[in-house]
Formats: sequence, C-alpha cells, structure tokens
Amino acid sequence: MIEPTLSNNNLRIQNQLSKVIRKEQLTDKVVIVDGQPGSGKTMLAPILASMERVELLSYAFEVEFICRLFHLNKIDTDAAIAMVRMLIDHKLYQTMMGRDTNFRYSDLSSAFKDANPWRYFKRIFQKGDMFIPERIKTERPILNLTTHDLLSMSDPVFSGLEDSVVLIEVVRHPLYMVKQQHLNMERLLNNSRDINIYIEHNKQQLPYFAAGWEEIFINSNSMEKAVYCIEKTTNKSNDKRKQREELNPLSIITIPFEKFVIDPVPYMKEIEAKLGTKVGAKTMKIMRKQNVPRKVLSDSPALEIYKRCGWTPPSEKSENAELNKKREMVAEGVSAEALAVLDRLSEEYTQKYL
Repeated sequence: MIEPTLSNNNLRIQNQLSKVIRKEQLTDKVVIVDGQPGSGKTMLAPILASMERVELLSYAFEVEFICRLFHLNKIDTDAAIAMVRMLIDHKLYQTMMGRDTNFRYSDLSSAFKDANPWRYFKRIFQKGDMFIPERIKTERPILNLTTHDLLSMSDPVFSGLEDSVVLIEVVRHPLYMVKQQHLNMERLLNNSRDINIYIEHNKQQLPYFAAGWEEIFINSNSMEKAVYCIEKTTNKSNDKRKQREELNPLSIITIPFEKFVIDPVPYMKEIEAKLGTKVGAKTMKIMRKQNVPRKVLSDSPALEIYKRCGWTPPSEKSENAELNKKREMVAEGVSAEALAVLDRLSEEYTQKYL
C-alpha cells in the first residue's frame, strides 16, 4: 500500500501557517454550569436561565470534546483556544437567530421548560443575519451552558474567553453521585449512543477519563469504575480550581449542592454579582419547581430523567441514614480498596463542604 504524501502546495501551506486565531468576539458573557454526573447541574442551570438576560440552558458538547482532545495533547493550544472562541460565538449567534433551539417538549433543555419560552418562538420571526450582532449589543444576552467534567480540562476555555466566562462548579457528596456514574459505566461505555472521546490502550477502547489509570479501569467492575472516576475527576478539578483561583478568583463559583438546596440566597447573590444580572419573579417560580429551598436534600422533583439516572425518593428519616443506605449499596459490589477510596472521598467532602 502506498502511503499518502503531502503535495508541494500542502507543504508550503503547512510551513507558512504559524498560528490559528480569532480576534473578534460576539459573546460578552458566558456562564458555564459544570460538575460530575449526578452533581445537580440540571437543577441549577434552569434557575440561572430565569435570571435577567440569561439564555436557555444549552449543552456544550463541542467545547467538551475540544478540551478533552487538548488535555490528551491531540490539539495545539492556539487551535483549541480559537475553536472555543469560535464555537461559543456560533452557539450564541444561532441562539439569537432562533436556530438550534431545543423544542423537544420533555427535554430538560427544551424551550418549553424555560422561564420565558416565548422569546424563542419570537426569534423565529425576527430579522436575522446582519441584524444579530447589533441585537446582541443591545440585549446583552448571557449564554448559559451546561458541561460535564469540564473544569479539570478547562484551560482552552479560560484562555480563550478570559473575563467573559464564569464557571459555576456544582459539587456533591460522592455517595449521591456514585449510582448515576455506575449506571453510566454500564449503559454508555462502548455504546454507539455514547458520542464521546475514546482512547486506545493495548488495542482496547477506553473512555477519555481513563487516561493515566488505564489498567485500574480495565480491572474494575462498573461500580468500582464509578468510584475511581469520582476520585480522579475530583482530584484534577481541585488542582485546576486552585490554579484558577490564584490567577483570577472571579472566574469560578463553587456551589455545594447540599448547601444550595437548603439556603440558595448567598449563592444567588454571588451569581448576580459576577454575572451582572438579577433574580426576578420568574426565578422564584423556577426555584419552586426545583423544590429549592427544600427540607430534605434528596427531595428532587420526580422527573423521569432523574429516575432513569438512578434517583429514588428519600426513604430514610435522616440524612445520615440515607447516606448509610447508599454506602451499603456500594459496599455490596466493590472491593475493600475501592470502598476505602469512597470512604475517604466522603470524609474529605464532609469536612470541606458540610
């Protein structure tokens, strides 16, 4: 088989191309709600969407893919930064044009679930194209994105968007996240539905997050994979948060799920200040739909998607009893080593956030 070679013209372009850039920027402010699966991101993002000028929640899978490939050293720094800037602007432009808006009624990201759905119907009939940049300047929309495990690999986002971005990291007790992550390991891995970054290790296909602990991943069952994934992601996120706080303390807000659902006011005030927006009557309405504030931490709305991800109504009389029940469920299916990791993560989380 003859290997393909670069033509002289391609070589000339390659030698001349020094850097990929995007100087212009349509997007003035972006809020990214990030966290591990099961942390409570989809509780917070609709609440943010009800605040003044904040757009409907939207998933930013393309940005996740770029950051993961950059983390794996598969994309150059300049290209990753330019792509993030371009995709953020593209998402805002399409949103303001009335394109790529989710009208699937049952989805959490559906326009029908938004506090002000009529703005998205209105945009379908408004003038677009060359009118959009001026409307963006006038209306000053805040793009509202939800991501998965982005913080630990977020360098292209912060480098590309700088002061335009505020990342809200939702954290939660590991025992409340492990069930959903266990289900993800069972249902999604090596499934054609899982449109994600995979790597090759000893001729096996592994998910991107197994990079650096491939053998542990291969030799673990699905529940153990979930425990170790929580551990690795938590450690990387902690390191990146510390680094970002030293560079720009205004760029990240860390919200413990347990504290927010009991007393959201201090966090909402911080969000107002950093995004330059306001809570309104619609915010209060959406918070009531999310059972915020609530008396019991696990008293989430009984949505089908939450049930599919492992949520069950609280059955114990106290929070400690609920946690013990969840620990017993995990203990039945993991090694002593994995259980020790989970116990350590739980203790560290309790000391830091509760």
